[in-house]
Amino acid sequence: MLVMNRDSPSRSESPATSHVPGSRQAARTLATRRRLLAAAEKTFARDGFEAARLEDIASLAGYTRGAFYANFRSKEDIFFALLENWVGERIREVNAVLAKEHSPKTRVRALREHYAQLAQDRRLVLFSLEFKLYAIRHPEAHARLRARQRRIRASIGDLLRRLAGATGHALPVPASAAAAALGALSNSLLLENLVDSATLTDDDIRYLLGVFFDAILGTKATK
Repeated sequence: MLVMNRDSPSRSESPATSHVPGSRQAARTLATRRRLLAAAEKTFARDGFEAARLEDIASLAGYTRGAFYANFRSKEDIFFALLENWVGERIREVNAVLAKEHSPKTRVRALREHYAQLAQDRRLVLFSLEFKLYAIRHPEAHARLRARQRRIRASIGDLLRRLAGATGHALPVPASAAAAALGALSNSLLLENLVDSATLTDDDIRYLLGVFFDAILGTKATK
């Protein structure tokens, strides 16, 4: 069975926050981080990355600014923690999707449908786009994002490569490029849909993603 590996643990599960069972302090620390992460996600979605304030994140979570800095170094740091969590969730979802299928063709079909559904995640696309624009203008954040995305794309690309191989095909481009292109197309289509949904509908997005997905894997898309 094809399994998509997690390339690294999420920050909320990192050694710094792991704890011995029964440790109340460690449990409180983990709970604090989770509440801060949830508050950051809501604040970023509401205000945008650059406009979001640490005070607002801490306040929404029910803590002080000091509590924020006890767990995260900066807004960038908590963004990357959110990214780690999101990647972990997506990997678990992909593995669950693939585990239900028993042939290469049905796995490809199921994964294609899964990607089509992910393309409707408005919050993630806008959040990711805004941070990418921020990172391009800030070298340190840019380097960190680039390194993290390369690891993510390596995992996704490996999955695409193995799926293509299971159906008797080879990817027409490097696996990491296939993963990057699939994500870029998905994000761009949703962005255009948000600008003018009458011109580019949800059904159009689903079909266009299917065409691209199947072109990469050497399968056949249907509308």
